[in-house]
Amino acid sequence: MSNLNEVKVGLMEVEGALGCAIVDYTTGMLLASEGAGVDLELAAAGNSEVVKAKMKTMKSLGIDGGIEDILITLDTQLHIIRPSTSNEGLFIYLVLDKAKANLALARRKTADLEKSMLRV
Repeated sequence: MSNLNEVKVGLMEVEGALGCAIVDYTTGMLLASEGAGVDLELAAAGNSEVVKAKMKTMKSLGIDGGIEDILITLDTQLHIIRPSTSNEGLFIYLVLDKAKANLALARRKTADLEKSMLRV
């Protein structure tokens, strides 16, 4: 089990990591973050709306289950959003340099760290 700081450190160890955050999507509040070149506070608020919209759409479509992760692919970056299963209302956000990152390994590490988070 890890606290939020340990999760943050683990995320930044991922090859190509530019920034990361743990976010409360019910409020858009940033609980922990690290990295440069990305306005993580603004990203936290904006991606909270992405998570809420996807959950609303799934409910409207009658899709059961939760979101494993959301991948946003940009020209030079990959963004992984992973809602927490043990901390309802939270998600992990990881920004990667597309040229340096291994997406499969990044998704695996994000999933492992999410599972290890202590209840907050």
